[in-house]
Amino acid sequence: MSFKVMMVFGTRPEAIKMAPLARVLRNWPGINLNICSTGQHREMLKQVLDSFELTVDEDLQVMTQGQTLNGLSEQLLKHLDQAYERVHPDIVLVHGDTTTSFIAALAAFNRHLPIGHVEAGLRTGNLRAPWPEEANRHLTGVIADLHFAPTTKSEDNLLREGVPKANIEVTGNTVIDALVWMRNHQQETHWHPAADSALAIHDDERRLVLITGHRRENFGGGFRNICLALATLAERYPDVQFVYPVHLNPQVQKAVYSVLSDQHNIYLVPPQDYQHFVWLMDRSYFILTDSGGIQEEAPAIGKPLLVLRDVTERPSVLEGGTVLLVGTDTDRIVKEASLLLDDDDTFQRMSRVHSPYGDGHASERIANRLCAWLKHRSVAGKPV
Repeated sequence: MSFKVMMVFGTRPEAIKMAPLARVLRNWPGINLNICSTGQHREMLKQVLDSFELTVDEDLQVMTQGQTLNGLSEQLLKHLDQAYERVHPDIVLVHGDTTTSFIAALAAFNRHLPIGHVEAGLRTGNLRAPWPEEANRHLTGVIADLHFAPTTKSEDNLLREGVPKANIEVTGNTVIDALVWMRNHQQETHWHPAADSALAIHDDERRLVLITGHRRENFGGGFRNICLALATLAERYPDVQFVYPVHLNPQVQKAVYSVLSDQHNIYLVPPQDYQHFVWLMDRSYFILTDSGGIQEEAPAIGKPLLVLRDVTERPSVLEGGTVLLVGTDTDRIVKEASLLLDDDDTFQRMSRVHSPYGDGHASERIANRLCAWLKHRSVAGKPV
């Protein structure tokens, strides 16, 4: 008995978190995996897929310059509907909280296709923060059939919303699977960036602060405040290297380069593939980010993390004392970053390993539950 599983993703973070699951499903008995890329982060997606030695089966190429969320949704709905017609999957797997995730789930729902939601149940309680991700999570959760929750807190959120416990599997988060696999791979192969890499600027004798930022909720004033804080920190700490892989979104590029391009110790580098990014995380002194996934990765390897957001859908990371929400207020960012750079007690306290999101085996748990669910559904005579 074989089942066709279609995995849909479009952004770099989705690809990173789905890649270890794809590697497991490729070799799982009874599973025929079809990987569908919507192509939202096209260049960055290729980097991730190459790093994990994966190729896509369906490439929808829906992204256009300056596309609105509604325009993207329109294209996704049309092209995913056509892809489902071609592939006839037994179940569609989506991840997390992107527009791709929700629209892929909606298109599957409209075709009476079962939906599995990876990284289900994360909540902030505010539909507009983060925007539009929080709404996408809720909306996907309403129509999903299987919910793969990373933690018991996520499971509790789903239970409060009326999801039957039988439809939830607590698995850990696949981003920890990705991190463990990549770090082991680098250690085993003694991997390091090539001499002509943008990261060749790294000096082992100097502390490195890693920065990422891309969330729509920070576009405009939020990004400008973040950049002003970074400029202040760079001037205050000339011996520190601030490395910022700048997202390709034009709004991010404009904000970052207009403020930071002339700072001698701020290195604005292209987006890095996952191999290079894990290498950067390993060597960082601490990290500044508005990313969701890095909130899970950084504590797992003992890196202090300042989150450039006012709320988080990952409250478990705050419990270990290694992650701090600082928002986008310039003075607050400067204050907390300076404390980490100046006060060794604060730095040591935030450098402990804290990994509430799993042990690196979430993908196997998802694959096992998925296959059992499909077999049960088939035996029960339900359409798959």
